[in-house]
Amino acid sequence: MTDNYNPLTVPIRKAATVILVAQTPDLKILIMQRNTQTVFGGGMWVFPGGGLDSNDGSKAIHTLCIDGSDRSASELLGLPEGGLSYYVAAIRETFEESGILLASHQETQQLLNLKNLQIKSRFMTHRDELNKQSLSFSELLHQESLLLATHKMHYVARWITPCGPPRRFDARFFVAQIPAGQSATHDNNELIRSQWLTPPEILRQHTTGKVGLMEPTLRMIKNLCLFRSADELLQSAAATDMSYHRVRYRSKHNLLVPGEPGYEEADENVERGWIRLRPLES
Repeated sequence: MTDNYNPLTVPIRKAATVILVAQTPDLKILIMQRNTQTVFGGGMWVFPGGGLDSNDGSKAIHTLCIDGSDRSASELLGLPEGGLSYYVAAIRETFEESGILLASHQETQQLLNLKNLQIKSRFMTHRDELNKQSLSFSELLHQESLLLATHKMHYVARWITPCGPPRRFDARFFVAQIPAGQSATHDNNELIRSQWLTPPEILRQHTTGKVGLMEPTLRMIKNLCLFRSADELLQSAAATDMSYHRVRYRSKHNLLVPGEPGYEEADENVERGWIRLRPLES
C-alpha cells in the first residue's frame, strides 16, 4: 500500500455470492478457502462468489435465465434496474470457483447432472476456459443448451465493505441448494480448499483459529445457526415477503443479527449489513 493511499477514494464494486446448501440430515453449507496470495481476503474461508462483469448485464444472457425478469429481480434487490445481473454473476462465479453450475437443460428443464465422469470432465474444461477467459459464459450456455436456474436462488442479504480496505464490495448474498448429481471441486487457484460443514462446526473452527472468516461471512454463519434443517432454511429463504433487518452494533466490534440476544436494544445507526433471512413463524 503506497503512502498516498486514500481509503475514501476506493471504488465500491458490485458483487454476488451464494450460500450453497446440502440436503443432509444436518444443515451443511459449502465454505472455501481463498488463496493466501489473494489481495482481498487472502487465506479466509468464504462462500463462492465474486464481482459482476459487464457481460452479466447483457440482454443476451438474461434471455437464458429461467426467471428472466430484470424488473422483478431489481424490485427484490431494491434497485431501479440491473438486479438480474447479480443472479447471473452469482451463478457464473460459483461455477468458476466451485465447479457447481446452477443450470437446467433447455429441452427438459431438468437441473444439470454431472454424475457421468465424461460429462463432468467436459464441464471442468469449460470452467478452466472461463477462468482463462478463452470462453464466455454465454458461449458455454449456448454450447450445452442450458438455461440459468435463477429461480432456484433466493436473495437473503446485502453487505457493504466498510471504508479502509484497498478493495470494497457491495455484495448481494443468495441461498441455493446444490443440485443432485453435482459436487464441489475448488479451482486450486483462487480457491485452494473446500469443505461442507454445519454452521455450528464452522463457528467452532473459527473460534479455534482453524477457519478464518471475514465479518460478513461470520455474521451469515451465525444467522444460519438459527435454522434447524436445510428444509427450514430453504423455505425461509424462498419467502419473498420478508423485510430487511439491519445488522446492529452492541459495540464497535460486536455486530448482532436478527434473532441474537440483545439485538432489539442494540445500535442500528451503523449501516454495513442488511439481512432478510429469519426462521419462519411456526
